[in-house]
Amino acid sequence: MIWNAVAVQDDRIYVGGPGWSGAEGPSLARLGSNGVAEPYPSAEWNGWAAGQDATSAFVCVNAVHLDERARLWVVDAGTPAFGGNPVDRGAKVVCIDLKTETVPRIFHLGADIAKPGSYVDDIRIHGSHAYLTDAGNPGIIVLDLEDGSARRVLDNHPSTVAPADRPIVVDGETVFTPDGSLLRVHSDPLELSPDGIWLCYGPLEGPWSRIETRFLDDATLFADELASKVEPWADLPPIGGCAMDPLGRLYFTDLAECALKRRDTDGSIHTIVVDRDLHWVDAPFIDDSNVIWLPVPQLDRAALFHGGRSEIQWPIRLYRLALSGNARNHGRGLE
Repeated sequence: MIWNAVAVQDDRIYVGGPGWSGAEGPSLARLGSNGVAEPYPSAEWNGWAAGQDATSAFVCVNAVHLDERARLWVVDAGTPAFGGNPVDRGAKVVCIDLKTETVPRIFHLGADIAKPGSYVDDIRIHGSHAYLTDAGNPGIIVLDLEDGSARRVLDNHPSTVAPADRPIVVDGETVFTPDGSLLRVHSDPLELSPDGIWLCYGPLEGPWSRIETRFLDDATLFADELASKVEPWADLPPIGGCAMDPLGRLYFTDLAECALKRRDTDGSIHTIVVDRDLHWVDAPFIDDSNVIWLPVPQLDRAALFHGGRSEIQWPIRLYRLALSGNARNHGRGLE
């Protein structure tokens, strides 16, 4: 497996990753005590092949998110190939109840939401709404968790479009697409403020913007009205992923510096750790013990970006780092 997503509940570790990276294991797995990635929630969910029905099977898992009710939300971009189109019934959000280990709800994103060229990227949840980014067709998806309806907002708004003058550089090397152009990743990272008032988001390359969730939830607003509610938030560099703590501090992975950094609420930036082993850390996760988990998929080394020859350095690693302010884990470093 090449995992770019992780969620942890007690001693259970869930990892996921997209097939286009070159992974041969399950799309979503639970790591056993022996380190083996066991298909989760079942082998059937992880057994999709081209041409098969994707209604109840993972096609391209790109993100997982654990909420306070022990539900694991899985984002399936539904695209077998990087830059391709979602297959029928492929793009979806799958809710897994970790208490019962069942799938109580699947939210399918139709062709009017996950359009040709879309890459549904990540998810955050507030109340009865979920917010998702589309890294392929720039925009935000607002999903009503009660009736299952979805809307696209801020389509091609400057806040969701990757700028052309901010290349993605990882450890000194610029990332290009197979056709030789600069890799551009549109609306990608997102976080909710701890009070749920603000959704902060941006393209992978930055910069970040923010908008109040009450405006996103209001389906009566016209596109220009909603666009007027967007505010600049933070001019962050290209990042692999992020996680926000209960104090509103944003932990993010700086791709160029192979670093984990923190943005405090006053806007100041602090470097937590720099290590070349942290090469394209993707979506981090902060657990209940204030430990941050750092998956290292090395996505820029995938065969896709190197003429069909993978440069990924095995094994794929998952690091843990105890954050400050946690006495129980004080003093623990990278593991």
